[in-house]
Amino acid sequence: MTVASNVKQTLASLKGIESQLSAFALNSMEEEAQKAFHEAMVLVGEIKNDIQLRVYQLEREEKEYSSS
Repeated sequence: MTVASNVKQTLASLKGIESQLSAFALNSMEEEAQKAFHEAMVLVGEIKNDIQLRVYQLEREEKEYSSS
């Protein structure tokens, strides 16, 4: 398994976590819990975006190596 494949798998996991946190925020009855889940979701979203950029970078690098 390539590094890009591992990073893509991590990205998919982060998307799932972000979705679960969103559902928890929407379904929580307590305002404080809603806020905590929402803040965690936003943080995971930022990490997800960073990982997505890394996936693009790795895909470009792998194309460079394979065409050499």
